[in-house]
Amino acid sequence: QVQLVESGGGLVQPGGSLRLTCTGRIFTIYDMGWYRQAPGKQRELVAGITSGGSTKYADSVKGRFTISRDNAKNTVYLQMSSLKPEDTAVYYCNDFPVPSGSWGQGTQVTVSS
Repeated sequence: QVQLVESGGGLVQPGGSLRLTCTGRIFTIYDMGWYRQAPGKQRELVAGITSGGSTKYADSVKGRFTISRDNAKNTVYLQMSSLKPEDTAVYYCNDFPVPSGSWGQGTQVTVSS
């Protein structure tokens, strides 16, 4: 199975923005999602996008995060704005709505002043 590769994380102040990128698979036919896992918590769905472009968001990120895809580049993005300390987590991409058994390394997002 092709490894998924997430990038774009980093340290950002509250209220800041980041854009995460996921590559590594031919996404055109896949519904893809972004997930996150904070220390001591279970991994949770953040946002998902179907092959047709329909989107779904966790209530905690609605209005702040935007998931998108560029099928020509085999890339899925997560634009995150108005970041909060509670958004701190390792972010992963995977199949949506049911992730496959294979996860990438993830990308760390830390929101702190």
